[in-house]
Amino acid sequence: MANKLLREERVMFDKMVAGFDDQLVIAKSAEKYRPLDDQSMQRVGDKIWIPAPNIAASYDGFDQTANFGDFADLAVPVSIGFHKSSNGKMSAKELRDPMALRRYGDAAKQKLSSDINYALFLTAALQGSQFVKRNAGASGFDDVAQADAGMTEVGVPTANRKMFLSPRNYNSMAGNLAKPQTSGLRETMTAYERALVSNDVAGFEVFKNDQSIRLGAATGGVTTVNGAGQYWVPQAFSTAATGEKENVDNRYSPLAVSAATYANIKAGDAFTITGVNSVHLVTKQDTGQPQTFRVIGKPAAGVILVAPAIISGGGGTKAEIEYQNVTATPANGAAINWLNTVTADLNPFFVKENLLLLPGSFSIEEEAGWLSMRATTDLGIAITYVRQGEINDLSMKFRWDIDFGTALTNPQMAGAMAFNQT
Repeated sequence: MANKLLREERVMFDKMVAGFDDQLVIAKSAEKYRPLDDQSMQRVGDKIWIPAPNIAASYDGFDQTANFGDFADLAVPVSIGFHKSSNGKMSAKELRDPMALRRYGDAAKQKLSSDINYALFLTAALQGSQFVKRNAGASGFDDVAQADAGMTEVGVPTANRKMFLSPRNYNSMAGNLAKPQTSGLRETMTAYERALVSNDVAGFEVFKNDQSIRLGAATGGVTTVNGAGQYWVPQAFSTAATGEKENVDNRYSPLAVSAATYANIKAGDAFTITGVNSVHLVTKQDTGQPQTFRVIGKPAAGVILVAPAIISGGGGTKAEIEYQNVTATPANGAAINWLNTVTADLNPFFVKENLLLLPGSFSIEEEAGWLSMRATTDLGIAITYVRQGEINDLSMKFRWDIDFGTALTNPQMAGAMAFNQT
C-alpha cells in the first residue's frame, strides 16, 4: 500500500497555495482567459484562436453601392506554452525536520510566481508596439503622460491602464513626488516615506516591479526599407492550394530591410520609419507622430517581423480601410530610425484586457510511492505537488509544477518606456 502524504506536507502545500496569488503582482493586472475545458484544450494542442476587436468604417452619402465588401472577422492565436517545475530531494535524515520542507515550499512559491510575472512582463515589454523614448532619467508625471498620449491619440481605451517600473525608475519618480512644489502634502509624505507613486498618474496605475529586463542598444546601424509596396492586408483566413482554410495572425507583418549589420538586429528593438505616422484607429486621422514599431523576429534573411502590422490601405480593400493604423506605405529606401539607443531597463505598460494569462493543466496518475496534491488559486493557476520515495537510500523526491500561457492580443495596446536614451 502506498504511503499517505505526511501531515507536514499537507500543511506546507496549503500554506503555499494560500499565499501564491499574493506574489502575482503583474498577473493580477492581466486578464485571466481560459474558454475551453481541459479535454478540449488537449485536443487542440493547448492553442486556440480568440476574436480580435472589430473596427468599422463609415462612408459619405446615400449611395453606398461601391462600398460594400466582405467583413473581416479577425482572430488572434493564444496558447499555453509554459511549464515550470521547482523540485528537490531530501534525505531520510533531513526529513526529520518538518520546517525544511515548508521552507522549500516557500522558495518554490516565490520562484514559480516569479516565473509567471516574468513571462507576462516580457510579453508586454517586448511585443507591445508603443515605445516611449525618454532622454533623461525618470522624473514623474511627464514620463507617464507620454505613454498616455501615445495610447490616447490612437484611440486605445483609457480604462484599466497599468504601468510597471523597475525599482530605480520607480524610486526616481517617487523622489520627484516627494517635493512640495510637485505634489500635495499627502502625496509628498507618502512618496517620501514609502517611495509610493500615486495609483493614478496620467491615467495609469503605476506599480514597482522587482524584476527588470534590460534591452540592449540597437546595433543594426544604418537600415532602410528594401522595396516598395510593403503593406499588410488584414484577412480572417488564408486558403491553401488544396482549398484548405487557415486562420491568419494579423498582429505582425514582414518588412524587408537593407542593413550591412542585419545580423545585429534583435527582437525587442524599437524604431520608426521616416514618412510613416500613426493614425487614430477609429477616425483614421493622422496623429502627426511617427508610428513606433517593435522587432518581433527575423523570419527570413533580410526580413524582420514587425509589430504592429503595417496597414496603410495600399490595397484599397475594405479590411484595410477598417484596420488602417499608419498614414502611408513605407517608401523604398525610407530610413529606419532606431529608438533604443542606449542599454536600459524596460518599463512595460498595457491595458489589462489586452494582456492575457492563460492557466493550463496536465494530468498525472498516482501509483505506489508516487503521491500528489493539486489545488487551483483564485487566479486559476493549478499548482501540483508530487512526491516519490526512493527505496535505495530512503530519500524523497518532490516537485511543484504549474502550466500557463501568456498573450498580447493587440500590440498597439501595450508598450515599454526606456529612460536615459540619447
